[in-house]
Amino acid sequence: MNAQLRQPLKQTSRSFYLTLRALPAPVRPQIGLAYLLARTTDTIADTGLISVERRLAALQKLRERIQGNRGVTLDFGELARHQGSPAERVLLERCEESLAALAALPSQDAPLVRAVLVTITSGQELDLRRFAGASAQNVVALQTDADLDDYTYRVAGCVGEFWTKICRARLFPQAKLDDAQLLSDGVRFGKGLQLVNILRDLPADLRQGRCYLPTERLAGLGLQPADLLKPENEPTLRPLYHEYLDCALAHLEAGWAYTNALPRGQMRVRLACAWPILIGARTLQRLRAAEVLDPQQRVKISRREVRGIRCRSVLRYPSRAAWARQFAEARDTRGKAVASRGDLA
Repeated sequence: MNAQLRQPLKQTSRSFYLTLRALPAPVRPQIGLAYLLARTTDTIADTGLISVERRLAALQKLRERIQGNRGVTLDFGELARHQGSPAERVLLERCEESLAALAALPSQDAPLVRAVLVTITSGQELDLRRFAGASAQNVVALQTDADLDDYTYRVAGCVGEFWTKICRARLFPQAKLDDAQLLSDGVRFGKGLQLVNILRDLPADLRQGRCYLPTERLAGLGLQPADLLKPENEPTLRPLYHEYLDCALAHLEAGWAYTNALPRGQMRVRLACAWPILIGARTLQRLRAAEVLDPQQRVKISRREVRGIRCRSVLRYPSRAAWARQFAEARDTRGKAVASRGDLA
């Protein structure tokens, strides 16, 4: 990736930029560019001042350019003017530079980047259509666990798949690994991180009219999606909410297995995988005790804690036993295992 694109990447990626810097150089440009373009499509999808139809049209045009099927230069000037964040405005203004960087990738890497971006964009488009017209007065929800599983794959599980393929090809092509299991765990790794975000952001999403907890599961508790706007309904929701916490934890546990299946000599890749898993597991642990329908209470792992997780993981890496203990400690502050139930879908 050229130096001109590194600054918008750093400004928009927050903690991911630190993870990206930890990765070995042979995969850093491809993963960084995929993230940058995914943030660009996400910015388009989230521009609420523009109609859903126009956002869908903009995503369609960008997806066609990503696939290499459209040669017309994109002008997202109007979308850029509606951005409150200067960094996101720059993303849109410099979209053509990102696309040029994609076109310049080696022939074995570009198809992997294109494929993951097309899948992510399909999830964003699905979200826009599903929640068109949604508001705090009109809460729209997913229907089934299968819908939720499909969504988490499209926007995050596919990233685990991409990450696995690019690292396998570029960093350890000759290593003897169970590739089918590695890909499966990589997908679950991504799904788990997305499910953590969904569970943490539930009150904020509800106030935008979006409910990612399926109606068929809520109905089993006698709840409607709009009922989740009332914090007093939390005791009724909590058993189901804990099921989803368990599901997310099981996915992260698969991600931890994935991390430890990678060649031990790939310390940088293992650390880059471990950090979001450990942060996610710590977040889930706190959500178990939080008032999860209260919009004033948002569970967040502080920057200081993140630095501590990063530093300890580096120091523990030489010791297999100390390294292995990290996940148990992150998922439960007492170091005890939390039961996991695997996939809900």
